[in-house]
Amino acid sequence: MPLLGYKQLDEIERVNRDLKHTVDVRPVYHRRSDRIKAHVLLRWLALLLIRIAESESGESRHQLKKLFRPLLVAEHATQHGVISQTNKLTIEQKRVLDRLDLKTPKHYLEISTPKKA
Repeated sequence: MPLLGYKQLDEIERVNRDLKHTVDVRPVYHRRSDRIKAHVLLRWLALLLIRIAESESGESRHQLKKLFRPLLVAEHATQHGVISQTNKLTIEQKRVLDRLDLKTPKHYLEISTPKKA
């Protein structure tokens, strides 16, 4: 059992290093215990979501990052308001979202109305 724990510790440390580079995390220094606990919990949840996405999709987090990096949201200012929309999903992106049982994002996320003067 100690060997399994050691292997998991090594994996957690590797994932934390990768995660720091993935989300461009810089060192965070907290003084209050509630903030430290919240920070650790958020890191743990991020790791859990990554693991679930990897196991359910059959792709590594590096492959998932590469696959979804081109998915963007653009905002267009018009005389009638701001329109937020995503670009079209690729076939591979749709396949992964289906494997993860996730809904595809709407093409138009938001259409705001201008404020009256």
